[in-house]
Amino acid sequence: MNGRLKTMLLIVGLGFSNLGNWIYFVAINIMVLNITGSATALAGLFVIRPIAMLVTNFWSGSIIDRINVRKLMIFVDVIRGILIGLILFAPSLLVIYALMFVINLFGSFFGPSSSVYITKLIPTEKRQRFNSLISMTNSCAFLLGPAISGLLIMTVGVHFCIVFNAISFIVCAFIIFLLPDVENNSDHARGKISFNILVNDLRAVVKFSKSSIFFISIYILFQAAALIGYAIDSQEAAFIKMVLKLSDMDYGNIISITGVGSLLGSFIAALTSQKISYRWFMSYGILLTTFFYILFYASSSFIIAALSFALLGFFMSFASAGYATCFQNHVPAEMMGRFASIADMIQGTIQIMITLLVGLLADLISLRLSCLLFAGFACLLCILLCLKMLTPSSRVKG
Repeated sequence: MNGRLKTMLLIVGLGFSNLGNWIYFVAINIMVLNITGSATALAGLFVIRPIAMLVTNFWSGSIIDRINVRKLMIFVDVIRGILIGLILFAPSLLVIYALMFVINLFGSFFGPSSSVYITKLIPTEKRQRFNSLISMTNSCAFLLGPAISGLLIMTVGVHFCIVFNAISFIVCAFIIFLLPDVENNSDHARGKISFNILVNDLRAVVKFSKSSIFFISIYILFQAAALIGYAIDSQEAAFIKMVLKLSDMDYGNIISITGVGSLLGSFIAALTSQKISYRWFMSYGILLTTFFYILFYASSSFIIAALSFALLGFFMSFASAGYATCFQNHVPAEMMGRFASIADMIQGTIQIMITLLVGLLADLISLRLSCLLFAGFACLLCILLCLKMLTPSSRVKG
C-alpha cells in the first residue's frame, strides 16, 4: 500500500467517524430533551465526558504505550459502535448516562492512540500537511454534521442518527484494519499494569518534561490560551441570546458561519503547509484566535459577531494543525500515550475550574466583561508564545 493511499484511508476513516459524532451529538441532545424536557438533563450530557476522562487519564497512557495502538483503535471503535447502538434500547435516562459514560471511557483511549499511530505512520516532513487535511475534514464534519442530522431527524427520526453514528465507528474500525501495522510486538513492554508501573511512568513523563523545557514552555502557553478559549466558548450561546438579543436562528447562522471559516482556514492551511513552518501556524494561529474572541465578546451586532466567529474558526484551523505537528515532532512516540493522558487529566481539571469561574464571574459582574477579561489574558499568553516560538534560539531547539 503506497503512502498516499494510506494517508487518504486514514483521513476518510477518521473523518467519517467525526461526521457520525456530530450527527449523533445533535440527535442525543434532542432525544434526551424529548425524554425529560429538562435543560438540567441536557447539561448532564456535557459533564459525562470530562468525568470519564479524569477517571481513565492517569493510567490509560501506560496501556497505550505498551500495546499495539492500531489494534487498540480498532477495538475501541468496535466497542463504541456496539454501545451507541445499545442506547436505542435504554429504558431510562440513567441507563443512557451510564452507556455514555462507558462510551467515553473507551473513547479516552482513542485520541492518544491515534496520535501515536499518526506519528509512526506519517513521515515527519508530511505531518503538517496531514494535520491540515485532518483539520479540514473535521471542519467539514462540523459544518455538515448538524445540518445532516437535522435533515435526518425530520425525515427518518432521531433513532436513525444514533444508528448512523454506531455504523460510522464500525466503518472507521474497518478502514483502520485495512491500514498497515506500524510497530513490532517486540516494541512493547508487555506485562500487567501495576501501581509501581504507573508511578514509574509518571516519573518518566516528569523526566522528559524536565529535559524538554522549550517544548514544555510553549505547550503550557498554548494549552493555557486554548483552555481559556474553551471556557469562554461555553458562554457564547448566552452572550448571543442574552446580551446581543439575537434569535435562535441567528445563533444557528453564526455557528454555521464559524464552520465555513474553519473549513476555509483548513483548506488554506493544507495548501500552505509545506511552505510555512508549524511555528507560524501554531503561534499566530492561536494569537489571532484569541483576538477574535475579544472582538466577538466586544461586539454589539450580528454582523460583527458573525465576522468575529468566522475569522476565529479560520485561524483556529491553523493553530490546531500547527499544534498537532509540534506535539508529534517533540514528544517521542513511545511516550506519547503517557504524556498525553497525564496532560489531558491535568487540563481537564483546569478546564472545569476555569469554565466554572467564568460562569461565576459572569453572574457577579457581567457576562461581557468576564469573557473579555479572560480573552484578554489569553491574548497576553499568546503574545508570549509568539515571542518564544519565533526567536532565533527556538529554531535550534526544534
